[in-house]
Amino acid sequence: MKMLRKKWLPLLVVLVFALSVVLSACSKPQETQPSEQPKQEQTTPTASVQDSDNWTKAKDPSKIPEASKSRTDTLIIGLHEPAGTFNPLFYETAYDNYVLSAIFDGLIEVNFDGTYIPGLAEKWDLDKDNNTVTFHLRKGVQFSDGTPLTAHDVEFTYYVLADPTYDGPIDLSPAGIIGFKEYQEGKADKIEGIKVLDDYTIQIQLEKLMGTSLSDLGIPVIPKHYYGKDFKKGNLEGIKALMQKPLGSGPYVFDKFVPGQEVRLVANEHYWKGAPKIKNLIFKTTTDETAVQMLQAGETDYETSNITAKKDNVELLESLGFVDYALLPTNGYGYIAFNFYQPKFQDVRVRQALTYGLNRKAIVDAVYQGLAEVRNVPQSKVSWAYPPEDEINPYNYDPEKAKQLLEEAGWKLGPDGYRYKNGEKFTIHFLQSTPNPVNDALVPIAVENYKQLGIEFIAEPMEFNLIVDKIKKAKEKTFDMYFMAWGLSAEPDPYNIFHSKGSQNRNGYSNPKVDELIVKAREELDMNKRKELYHELYKVLNEDLPYIFMYQRHDLNAKNMRVVGFQISSFRDFTYSLYQAELLQY
Repeated sequence: MKMLRKKWLPLLVVLVFALSVVLSACSKPQETQPSEQPKQEQTTPTASVQDSDNWTKAKDPSKIPEASKSRTDTLIIGLHEPAGTFNPLFYETAYDNYVLSAIFDGLIEVNFDGTYIPGLAEKWDLDKDNNTVTFHLRKGVQFSDGTPLTAHDVEFTYYVLADPTYDGPIDLSPAGIIGFKEYQEGKADKIEGIKVLDDYTIQIQLEKLMGTSLSDLGIPVIPKHYYGKDFKKGNLEGIKALMQKPLGSGPYVFDKFVPGQEVRLVANEHYWKGAPKIKNLIFKTTTDETAVQMLQAGETDYETSNITAKKDNVELLESLGFVDYALLPTNGYGYIAFNFYQPKFQDVRVRQALTYGLNRKAIVDAVYQGLAEVRNVPQSKVSWAYPPEDEINPYNYDPEKAKQLLEEAGWKLGPDGYRYKNGEKFTIHFLQSTPNPVNDALVPIAVENYKQLGIEFIAEPMEFNLIVDKIKKAKEKTFDMYFMAWGLSAEPDPYNIFHSKGSQNRNGYSNPKVDELIVKAREELDMNKRKELYHELYKVLNEDLPYIFMYQRHDLNAKNMRVVGFQISSFRDFTYSLYQAELLQY
């Protein structure tokens, strides 16, 4: 399954991590002579930081591949091929973002339970009376070249995001920064609401403090002295020229990118949380077909994105004897997107027909074997915003209902068995990322299900990154639909995706009621009232169907048992633990 990240804050779910406490016996220990009870040799190495309790631990270190044992200072993580957009302000895919999360830090982090905790900002002040957010930065943080990180770097990052030519995925305009719009429109040379109070304090003046203000402003930080050398308003080419020469303050430093093969990083000795224990980090390109094979052979140590969470794969990993694995409910969802620039999808009856007429449960069960469930709203059950399911339409598979809706929408059956309207044949050109286990199950079922409705479904296989490029050009109408998935942040705000002006609303979806509810939920500070607004929003989206919502699955993380120190949850991925990970020598 291929995934896009919704926004910078990495994925992170509500899990309780138990602390193991060893209690001493109260009775006085018996004295023994060394000759009577020889000291036992320690056979199991120990780590300074343990894995979180959601890992199922392997038990047979004798099965560890010799190829992995020979690496004493290098961790290799299997990953779907990155596109090479190595700037946290411009990336488009989760795979680039995994690399970026090892190189850059953000002002705030997300904790195991989805709450916000300090990152580069050691604390923040939210002032409702004055509508300000003030970030107090940690002193002593350095970029990997040894240059101190200050509020001027944060200010510079905001200005890049505010540039009128900025075309990345982070949209600051909804945050309501005073003077932001005037700066973008060329009516001001400075953003009035951004003030550097001193080297370690920056204050943001807003039109209104909102429930989303902290997540809106908790951006990744890039160094001004490096990216700002040739920076001029209206020209970001100097920054983009450094796309594959990134420099940040994260635990690792970029070394080399070999497209289609690997990304090499080395430990950042200046990292503010402490230099990583593992000197070298390699993100090696794997696929759904090769991920387990490479882990088994010792060619990789950790796999996070290419082993489908299904029972067969869990049993396979257990059989290897040396692989730890963690099954976590995904904070995200799979979906089939419509290209709303194609007129046929403007009719909600057509979108509903295509949802009723697709056997989604058969697809989901075929791929995930009970480790995923069909969903009908754009949210994961791990979120506090998830609605009561009895309030939403489940769209159970119903071909007759689908045919009725198509008839009502004016799509009539022709003598050839296909539907036509105004002389146009109902044909769906589907972008099929490959290799992809979901598409492998989806395409044949969709072809058959939609043929029964009188719709021709044509799949066009292509590489994932090429599909991303096509989606950016949806207005050219070269496709109708595609399957993909969103990985969500802890903040449920879907402005970027479903608002008419959302920066990641590539497919042209627009609904005034959706826009209204999104804005109201963003502005509301009371958590309970925000929850009610999101429930109302999900009801509208469930009825209007900007997507065919597919499922919420599980994430299957797998690692060689000699790799220790990864503390993860549905909200907090492996990248947060990279600096503390260790390689045990058995």
